[in-house]
Amino acid sequence: MVNVLTPETTERAARGRPAPEPAVAGRDRARRRQTVVAYLFLAPTLLFFAVFLILPLGFALLLSLSRWAGFDLAGIKPVGPDNFTALLADGSTFLTPILTNTLLFALGTVLLALTGSVAVASCIDRLRFQGLWRTLYFLPIVTTVVAVGNVWKYMYEPGGLVNGVLNAVGLGSVAFLQDPGTALPAVVVVQAWASVGSAILVLTAGLKSIPESYYEAAALDGAGSFTVFRKITLPLLRPSLVFVCVTQFLTGLQSFGLIIVMTKGGPGDATNVAALEMYRQAFSYGDWGTASAAAFMLFVVVLAVTLVQLWIFRRKGEDA
Repeated sequence: MVNVLTPETTERAARGRPAPEPAVAGRDRARRRQTVVAYLFLAPTLLFFAVFLILPLGFALLLSLSRWAGFDLAGIKPVGPDNFTALLADGSTFLTPILTNTLLFALGTVLLALTGSVAVASCIDRLRFQGLWRTLYFLPIVTTVVAVGNVWKYMYEPGGLVNGVLNAVGLGSVAFLQDPGTALPAVVVVQAWASVGSAILVLTAGLKSIPESYYEAAALDGAGSFTVFRKITLPLLRPSLVFVCVTQFLTGLQSFGLIIVMTKGGPGDATNVAALEMYRQAFSYGDWGTASAAAFMLFVVVLAVTLVQLWIFRRKGEDA
């Protein structure tokens, strides 16, 4: 092939300037147009997050360092870290019993819900009409918290169903929601019962993903049911267990509605948790600064617990 140099290209080469590349320039313009169009499509979502996430977060941070009784923005008075130091000071009820109750409530909910959902999901996986059973167990999720709380509140009454069963087997009545020693465990049971349905859906899906060939090989080797469950089902179900454990713990740490319906934090502070205390400080006492500081402290606890959970499961070989 013979290269023909025109006078124009020869002159440009002589001046040391490369010839323009129209195709590259066109691609750059097209890429810029695509970027602009992409940001235009993302603008509503970014605006939504800015209005309902970033701005409230910044305002909450401002309030956590201020004193404010609400409504009048001119009444905001900066106080620095005083709200945080007051929550952590000796004699404060935030660390004990409020934050302690929050952690115990979340831990109890996770243990009961996880144990119950694994057992029920394993049973459902062996039954016919599995969709029907999953739907029945999922019903508490679609029921409002107010309805669930009120039903269980009446069941816990001295003349309710639970005490009726205890009396029928020869045991005495128990003041479940009036006794500080039993109030928190009683609400934990209700929270676990209400959250088992969603965990069962996740775990049954995880059970369906386990290849049948593993169980067939275990049967040929003569492995028992407990050995198969411990050596095959639980290890292969770990991704689903990680998801259920983390989400249930987060839900327990942020629980509010069920407690305010059933006990309102009582008796005393036996069932008072961080979310309920934030609500009280803001709407009952008008101390929005303390409520915002408590919210940020709860956020730190939630973040720390989540990171610890993920680290533990990754140490065991599961990349959650």
